[in-house]
Amino acid sequence: MKIGFNLLLWTGHVDETHLPQMEALKAAGYDGVEIPMFGGDTAHYTRLGRQIRDCGLECTAITIIPDAEHNPLSEDKAHRDKAVAWLSEATEWAKALGSPILCGPIHQPLGQFTGEGPTDLEKGRLAEVHRKVAENATQHGIPIVVEYLNRFEAYILTTMADALAHAGRVDHPNFGVMHDTFHANIEEKDPVGIVYQAAPKLRHVHISENDRGTPGRGHIAFGPHFKALRAVGYDGWCVIESFGRALPALAAATRVWRDFSPPDQVYLEGIKLIRDGWDAAK
Repeated sequence: MKIGFNLLLWTGHVDETHLPQMEALKAAGYDGVEIPMFGGDTAHYTRLGRQIRDCGLECTAITIIPDAEHNPLSEDKAHRDKAVAWLSEATEWAKALGSPILCGPIHQPLGQFTGEGPTDLEKGRLAEVHRKVAENATQHGIPIVVEYLNRFEAYILTTMADALAHAGRVDHPNFGVMHDTFHANIEEKDPVGIVYQAAPKLRHVHISENDRGTPGRGHIAFGPHFKALRAVGYDGWCVIESFGRALPALAAATRVWRDFSPPDQVYLEGIKLIRDGWDAAK
């Protein structure tokens, strides 16, 4: 298992000005950082990947659906084609960065709703888009890993059951799901039991407290999560994800109206919680 930290706590576009944060994370003992990729180009991520490695860190990559014109659920085929192109380009950036995966809530624009639940047509459109992206990503050796969100941020994939059913519709070996303790805490009747259900398709994990603040200072019982992950043989990344108000658009989409914890508290206490919890789960 490797421990990472998502840099979305500070920025949506990582560059050399964020090297001090990466150096601090390295000094704290992190194995790597998770890089938000919401724009840029291959040259930028090639350079950034080199800078990350020079810090002695590894990395993972996360992206989103940027807007309605790239919505994979859209009735407009041009929008769905743009979704394929966007996610395929993000896969190229992940490869340039040196990430072993591309993950994130890549199923719809954040915080956009129809006022109803997902239709069969939308489910089919999404599966078609993700199947194409997963196939395109095989040339880069980058698995595509979808993150479901809670129902206040999305409507098409809001539980692990949704994510697994979707993975079944995509039906591609290069497509998997991830477990996020924050979303599971809201949506799942058994937030730990879903780890066992997801095991065959589980490719990534986010460690996030119930209020998006410092892991261990809220009410999520992380110990059982670590025990379940170890029991199913999970040996990938556990990445801490905490949000503040640094990114107004993301803060609005994720309903973050206040700062939850000081950044140094989040990463210093968070890594200790993961290390101690993982060791105790043997």
